[in-house]
Amino acid sequence: MNNFRSRLLFALITLIVSVLLGLGILLGQMFKSFYLNTFNERMEKEADLVSIYVSEGGLFYHPNLNEKMHNIEGALDSRITIINHAGKILYDANGHEEYSKTIHEQHISTILNDYVNDKKSFHLIVEEYDMYYYGVPLLATDETVEGYIILSSPVDSLRKVNQQIWGLLISSLGVAFIVILFLGVRITSQYTKPIESATKVAIELAKGNFKARTYETDLDETSALNRSINILARNLQDMTKAHEMQHDRLRTLIENMGSGLILIDGRGYINLVNRAYKEIFEIETSSYLSHLYNEALPHKSVVSLIEEVFMKEEKVRRQLVLPLKIERRHFEVYGTPIIGTNSEWKGVVVLFHDITELKRLEQMRKDFVANVSHELKTPITSIKGFSETLLDGAMKDEKTLEYFLSIILKESDRLQELIQELLDLSKMEQQGFQLNYQQVNIVEILNEILVLLGGKAENKDIELSLMSGHQPMVEGDSYRLKQVFLNLISNGITYTPAGGKVLIEVSDLEDTIQVKIRDTGIGIEKDEIPRIFERFYRVDKARSRNSGGTGLGLAIVKHLVEAHHGTLAVNSKVGEGTTFIVNLKRSIS
Repeated sequence: MNNFRSRLLFALITLIVSVLLGLGILLGQMFKSFYLNTFNERMEKEADLVSIYVSEGGLFYHPNLNEKMHNIEGALDSRITIINHAGKILYDANGHEEYSKTIHEQHISTILNDYVNDKKSFHLIVEEYDMYYYGVPLLATDETVEGYIILSSPVDSLRKVNQQIWGLLISSLGVAFIVILFLGVRITSQYTKPIESATKVAIELAKGNFKARTYETDLDETSALNRSINILARNLQDMTKAHEMQHDRLRTLIENMGSGLILIDGRGYINLVNRAYKEIFEIETSSYLSHLYNEALPHKSVVSLIEEVFMKEEKVRRQLVLPLKIERRHFEVYGTPIIGTNSEWKGVVVLFHDITELKRLEQMRKDFVANVSHELKTPITSIKGFSETLLDGAMKDEKTLEYFLSIILKESDRLQELIQELLDLSKMEQQGFQLNYQQVNIVEILNEILVLLGGKAENKDIELSLMSGHQPMVEGDSYRLKQVFLNLISNGITYTPAGGKVLIEVSDLEDTIQVKIRDTGIGIEKDEIPRIFERFYRVDKARSRNSGGTGLGLAIVKHLVEAHHGTLAVNSKVGEGTTFIVNLKRSIS
């Protein structure tokens, strides 16, 4: 903007200087011409006056010419020279010291040679000596030239006047130049400063700084420009805020959604990968962004789905099983085309819903239904079969009747236990399930369980022991804790061969009490450990069913430990045994 102001000032100064120079030259020439004309008129009048005086007085041939001319020379400021026709000087007065008589006579002779017999007045300037000559002829009655009267005057006065005129013009025009320049600078600044301010604001707006504003005033014609720029800046700022807010909302939504998302442009390049996709597939952003989808995506089934969206330009939905490291996960994949205004193809959005857990739960539901049906069917079938046998005549034999009725009672107890455990498990899974918290001595509960299961252990020749050096107290529900340890110790006895051991160890770990139940039983396969807490899941199905278990014990144990805000862990090796580790907090509150 300074360049614009400089160019404007330079153009203004150039215009002013040109006008003032032209005006000065014109005025100088006019004053010079005016003064020369005035000087000529004065010399002409003086010459005519002398000529009339000489002619009418008959002094041209008068013997007392010098005396008569002395009477008039005082009234004139010029040197008077009277010459006859032959060129002889009859009178010469008012000579200048620096101008010698010889030189004067030479100039007079030269003038006569140039203007002899000339009946008109004449004048010339001898620049070498700065002398001005003006001459008029003296005519006789017959119009013949009798002589000449020549007036001479130095032109230094003319030069001084000319210098004074130019000095006055230069000073006047200089003052005018300064005044005009000052006014021009003020006016230029008045009009260029708002423009400069508007330009700076426009540059800031172009840089993206929409908070920039220019000063508004109603005193000049640039106020409309400034107001328009400020309105534009405010509108751009509002639009930018709205865009940024919308962008932040969209980014927050995309980054925090639970499903993986990939955005592919119309040329097939990946433009966006959200956080969920990166976490699910454990990939780096740099390996996807700005890469073609068929080169970046490792799964051919996903690439095939995207190609189908590109070809058909319609939504595609598929359930895919994708391998991720050591596991296979289920995804419901949606491919949706992005079509803008005027049916412009923008690209494709691919959404990955991880339904692995849903599939697992669905499979668990199916297994649960099948297991419940099977568990209920077995005792009901037994009860029905023995009842039909008795009705067919076996009841008449008292030994057979007693044996069948004992089997029916046993199966009825098993059915009742199964239903009760299902009810308990269902109750635990409800949000309203509450525990009766109180201070509980863990060792006392374990001793009670050892008494209850001592006979079962002796029957299998299994060593059952408890190791605890103190009496730890925890906050919990004594009945439910007893149910937890009864299940775990009973399972240890059940799955340990004759002659084995079941060891219960209680440890005090600052804020928690740890109970380890270690057996030397058959052990559990590593890949089966995550599933042992599922309903009706059995490691050894034949042994479990023969033991009279329902398959719900460990599921109940897991829920009860979590209800006490504790943790449950399992360590096991096939053929060596299993260790269940229960950690309970001293104080839940």
